[in-house]
Amino acid sequence: MKTLVSLVSFFIVFGTIAQNVEFTKDNFKDKKAELKEAVKSIEDGDEYFGGPEVMWKEAIPMYLKANDFNPNNAMLNFKLGACYLYSTDRNKALGYLEKAYQLNPSVEARLNYYLGQAYHLKYEFDDAIKFYSKYQSVVINNPDPWYREELQMRIQHCYNGKKVIEEPIRVFIDNLGTSINSKYNEYGAVISADESVIIYTARRNNSTGGKIDPVLNENFEDLYISYKNEDGSWSPSENLGKNVNSDDHDAVSAVSADGQRVIIYLGRKNNAGDLYECVLNGDEWSKPESLGKNVNTKEYHESSACYSPDGNTIYFVSNKPGGIGSHDIYMTQRDEKGKWGPATNLGTTINTKYDEEGVYMHPDGKTLYFSSKGHTSIGGYDIFKTVLDASTNTWSQPENIGYPVNTADDDVFFVISADGKHGYFTSSNQPETEGLRDLYVITFLGPEKPMVLNNEDNLLAEATAPIKERVIAPVVEVKEAQLTILKGVITDFLSKEPLEASIEIVDNEANQTIATFKSNSKTGRYLVSLPAGKNYGIAVKKDGYLFHSENFDIPATAAFQEVEKNIELKQLAVGSKIVLRNIFFDLDKASLRPESTAELERLIKLMNDVPTLNIELGGHTDSRGSDSYNLDLSKRRAKAVVDYLTKNGISASRLKWEGYGETELVNGCSNGVNCADADHQLNRRTEFKVLSF
Repeated sequence: MKTLVSLVSFFIVFGTIAQNVEFTKDNFKDKKAELKEAVKSIEDGDEYFGGPEVMWKEAIPMYLKANDFNPNNAMLNFKLGACYLYSTDRNKALGYLEKAYQLNPSVEARLNYYLGQAYHLKYEFDDAIKFYSKYQSVVINNPDPWYREELQMRIQHCYNGKKVIEEPIRVFIDNLGTSINSKYNEYGAVISADESVIIYTARRNNSTGGKIDPVLNENFEDLYISYKNEDGSWSPSENLGKNVNSDDHDAVSAVSADGQRVIIYLGRKNNAGDLYECVLNGDEWSKPESLGKNVNTKEYHESSACYSPDGNTIYFVSNKPGGIGSHDIYMTQRDEKGKWGPATNLGTTINTKYDEEGVYMHPDGKTLYFSSKGHTSIGGYDIFKTVLDASTNTWSQPENIGYPVNTADDDVFFVISADGKHGYFTSSNQPETEGLRDLYVITFLGPEKPMVLNNEDNLLAEATAPIKERVIAPVVEVKEAQLTILKGVITDFLSKEPLEASIEIVDNEANQTIATFKSNSKTGRYLVSLPAGKNYGIAVKKDGYLFHSENFDIPATAAFQEVEKNIELKQLAVGSKIVLRNIFFDLDKASLRPESTAELERLIKLMNDVPTLNIELGGHTDSRGSDSYNLDLSKRRAKAVVDYLTKNGISASRLKWEGYGETELVNGCSNGVNCADADHQLNRRTEFKVLSF
């Protein structure tokens, strides 16, 4: 009975037994001309099949022509199946490989290996394990241990896959449409933190230079950009221009949170591939500039990179000596001179003896996404997530982000939006495809809600078994990142013209400048990512203008939020006022808190930079409390600021101070009006006014 079941299973998979038919004159006595043409097609295909695997796909049309003439040749079916495995139509490989096995199971030593791959891609993991295991007898005596390790890795991927696909994650996967995708290859998308900009790599016939890569027989790569419209659609893509794109391959690797900087990969550099940076000045991108010797090497491959949200750290991939595997993930930090310092390997928690690739740091500054063939991959590269514990400077155990985002094929170059709701990736196996490889957006839906009976269902159930307790299904939400995206436009207060200004981000408690950015010189737009857990002071500065300050005290538990704040800078003029939002006092006291230091130092610098400047410091309170108490408190607080300035070298003759109590409220929160604490906070402020200069 067992033997009968096995035979039935075999015939289901491989069909009826067929005879292998060779391309000989004896088999085709009446079709000599057609035979000659078929043999010539095979010989032409063999020119590609005998070369590197990347060229095998070019042999497919020739082999198909011969296969139309004789579909029952084991070797030809083997070659077709193998070629399809290294093409964008991998799913077509299995049929030809099964046919080859049916005709002659021992036609070629690699047949079992390729059958294992083909079943693997179809998620038929048990069959894949069976054929991979059969191939072990071929590699067991190979002197190069790589072949045994690679085969064992594939078998482990199958065991991983059997577990991972049992608990699929809930997602929608949608093609990004014809504004992004074409009939050519599009891949490697990166996005700004607010998803307003997408930059990606494409191989199109109108690429810069218009050349064909002689090795790949495909168009050269260029970078393209698209902007999100108000209705959520994407604008028609534009080539990033000749400063960025050359006549050779140019591929995007990363974009900064504000979309003002990109890291690109140039494969022609140093015969291996290096990483370069371009900066957006107004509406024109600068020419690529190398990330330097601590990132790029002369003989090795630096393939991808990403920025930290503050722009002071770059994570990158390299296969330079001394790593844990072939391609490892490293990090480098910007030094005081703006150069990238010595690189550090991220260690064995993240890097494996297999390849890592496609690194991406989330705008929260602690969640790292990357692709790996190790860990719990279910096939090729899978996407993993790890989180940095800042208190111990250690990474969490990488977590497979799940099926169907991760597949049995390579899944690389994944990026995710700041709110954690959308991911972007490349695929050639989705049903709605514009071309060869397309870009898709993933919408993460979170866990499925438990089923809850409606009233009618409850009545029916109670008829047979009374329900003692009804449980309301909990609200299920996608876990959002804990950060604030602050963005807007910086303009001149009077003319409303956009300004290029410096934006300084300060950790008020540590009195430390975290990062400095610039708004775009043409549009005035800016964007900064503020991970939760810090009291941020933000200063916007430009020569000839009074600085503008903002405060964002973001608890570690704060949810994601996107704040739009347009800023108007006032020119240095008599009567101009600014609010010092990062001056802090103890409750009901006039003693300055340490978090005020950075703001006070900015004020001192302004006074020193403009030695003729005379100002008035004004204290203001909210409407709660008595008028007399508020007036006295505001005077003492203004005096405290003046005292700090004079102790640090500013002449008292240049300073006046005044307390206004609750007489100049900026909103309607007068005494007796019910207002939120945030509204009262707007009234509790310290201002300075220009008296003369």
